[in-house]
Amino acid sequence: MCRETEVAGPYGAQSSGETTISGTRKPAVTLSRLVFNADKSISGYSSVSFDGLLLGNPVTGTYETKADCSMTWSLQDDSGGYQHFSGSTAQGGNKIEFQQTDPGAGQHGIMARTPDACTAVDVRPQYTFTWGTAKGMLNATADGTITIAGAEIPPSSGTIQVDSDCVVHLEFGEEIKLRGILVSAGAEILAIRIDPGKTTAVRFIAR
Repeated sequence: MCRETEVAGPYGAQSSGETTISGTRKPAVTLSRLVFNADKSISGYSSVSFDGLLLGNPVTGTYETKADCSMTWSLQDDSGGYQHFSGSTAQGGNKIEFQQTDPGAGQHGIMARTPDACTAVDVRPQYTFTWGTAKGMLNATADGTITIAGAEIPPSSGTIQVDSDCVVHLEFGEEIKLRGILVSAGAEILAIRIDPGKTTAVRFIAR
């Protein structure tokens, strides 16, 4: 049983899958920061890597929640386009599993609470992750240096930067760049790769 006010405040969202909206099946990943307001409105912004082309837009929308913990919401970007979603939230509203329900959209994802503001100290020292078929460990130090262990993803060292809105930027030289959001009090980073021609979603989970 969920209360109508179960979902409130800022969330980070990540989804991945394939879409046929353009007429042919293509991979797509999205990363969003959405604020669910008490008046059932949504504000925020969303970035999508569509077949390796990164696009970003501010979004607004509305949402509805039900006592059985299911919910639906719709988003409109600044070009006027709409997207529709349905999901199920855990009691307390800390995590929401969802899917996009528009015809031709096959994306599934996860959404989790993110703080109102973040700093570098919110990054945990170690995160496990799965990146494609590779599994490994991300180690982070207080000076913003990160290293990867146990995964065949060169180069193995890089940097992490945290914005005040909890968006994080992970860079491994010029070869690999990711954009993510710190969620669950820093216990997870939901991220997508933003290099041209690359379409990958990565989830980092603190040890």
